[in-house]
Amino acid sequence: MRYISTRGGVEPVSFADAVMMGLATDGGLLLPESFPEVDAATLRRWAGLPFQELAVEVMLPYVGGDIRREELEELVTRSYAAFSHPEVTPVVQAGERHILELFHGPTAAFKDVALQFLGNLFDFLLGRSGGRLNILGATSGDTGSAAIYGVRGQERVDIFILHPHKRVSPIQERQMTTVLDANVHNIAITGTFDDGQRIVKELFNDLEFKSEYSLGAVNSINWARILAQVVYYFYAWSRISGGDTGRKATFSVPTGNFGDIFAGYVAMRMGLPVERLILATNRNDILSRFINSGVYSAGDVHPTVSPSMDIQVSSNFERYLYFLMDEDPGQVRELMARMAGEGRIEIPEEKRAEVARLFVASATDEEATLEQIRLTYTESGYILDPHTAVGVRAAADYPEAICLATAHPAKFGEAVARAIGVEAPPPPSLQGLMEKQTRCEILGADAGAIRSYMKETLAGR
Repeated sequence: MRYISTRGGVEPVSFADAVMMGLATDGGLLLPESFPEVDAATLRRWAGLPFQELAVEVMLPYVGGDIRREELEELVTRSYAAFSHPEVTPVVQAGERHILELFHGPTAAFKDVALQFLGNLFDFLLGRSGGRLNILGATSGDTGSAAIYGVRGQERVDIFILHPHKRVSPIQERQMTTVLDANVHNIAITGTFDDGQRIVKELFNDLEFKSEYSLGAVNSINWARILAQVVYYFYAWSRISGGDTGRKATFSVPTGNFGDIFAGYVAMRMGLPVERLILATNRNDILSRFINSGVYSAGDVHPTVSPSMDIQVSSNFERYLYFLMDEDPGQVRELMARMAGEGRIEIPEEKRAEVARLFVASATDEEATLEQIRLTYTESGYILDPHTAVGVRAAADYPEAICLATAHPAKFGEAVARAIGVEAPPPPSLQGLMEKQTRCEILGADAGAIRSYMKETLAGR
């Protein structure tokens, strides 16, 4: 399996090179040249597999000759050993609603599913090559802590994570800043998450700096992140369908960066029986506006009770745009240049119809988010976190939909308490965080400041 850029300016590369490259050197995002096809017989065989065995089957065609099956099996086993639930991503009932719980990893968020794997994958590839890696990423809340926990203490990796100062939940902030390993560097920027994404892309596009300092990506611009997330779509379908390939699934996905829902799109392209994908956003609704109008235009970022979706420029949208525009990198380059220059793009009417055949979308405001937490708790006793509540609300007209639960509700205690009067009991991984020592630098939302900080920090390593 080889990987190409959405913008067509990179010669095809191997899986290992794609993982280490992160953002393509032409500014695009990396994708496999083709998707492996999963037939009905394979789907039925996969339906009875435990999560770890299924992960190996889903991932193996994508790693090509870079990783042997037995090596991939070991990586997968190690990556999910820290999860507190034996199924890793169980499907549970909340009243009549199916909930795919993705928060049983060490940081209680769905990002652990991908980043525990990616951290071990980096360690494996660097150990084989003898190289070093400096990870640079931006987070709106959960990616940062999951990435940090995935690589903390590794000898060949330093990690620099940008988060918007005072715009993540207190627990999310503490999950990052209480990790004091020497290779972990937390930076609070005086701006928004979109500022952080902009800085990361600017530094990755500085090819001299990227090469000299061996920059690597953990944001969902890294293809391995998407690949690991594809697995739980197959797993959830198998638990609901029992392997009946005539039964299609609908998934409701709270998303800000388009990565999680794009993983569902990949699963569908591989052959998973998908009826529709429900794209759920909060009031930062650039993605739902695109699905409903065909116009992709950035607005102001509004702080909400679901801060991980407080995003107005979605880093994975370009991957979907590549397929929507008939896998034509020239059209993608043109549209992304227009977006950079005008802050707005619009797709043709016939492409809007194509989008509508698979996706439906809605945006949920603060009041409705809290109301959904309250309603679900009253009806079933199940506590939703505010991001999952956005997804459940969006699926109101689709009772059969599987709703992705992207974080443990205890991570957003204030919002939950506003909704139901009590906070969710914290899992062991979140207990005692607020009493621990922290370490964090506060810097301006400026690429030059981040570049200088990284250079000074690495000079002393």
